[in-house]
Amino acid sequence: MDNLRVRIDKKKLEKAAYVLKCLAHPMRISIIDLLEQRNRLTVTQLQEVLKIEQSLLSHHLINMRDKGIVSTHREGKYIYYSLTDTTLTEIIDLINRGKAF
Repeated sequence: MDNLRVRIDKKKLEKAAYVLKCLAHPMRISIIDLLEQRNRLTVTQLQEVLKIEQSLLSHHLINMRDKGIVSTHREGKYIYYSLTDTTLTEIIDLINRGKAF
């Protein structure tokens, strides 16, 4: 027990909990999965695949943007969403491989 210690910095743990709370929603996990597949998508493109109301999708995207999970880039009249950190997609991979899910 003498060598037992928390190996993750407290600030990293707090940030991870902050981000994971945001990800704890099936729709947001689906958004991450879609953005991993295409790098960037518009709200319309995401809405077509997810089949949800634009206002609900925008709510999820705003929440994810505020937490630093996605970023936006405007090109003309289109706003593209993309992942800020693709390592989050490893969570999706773990879910797909996990026996508990």
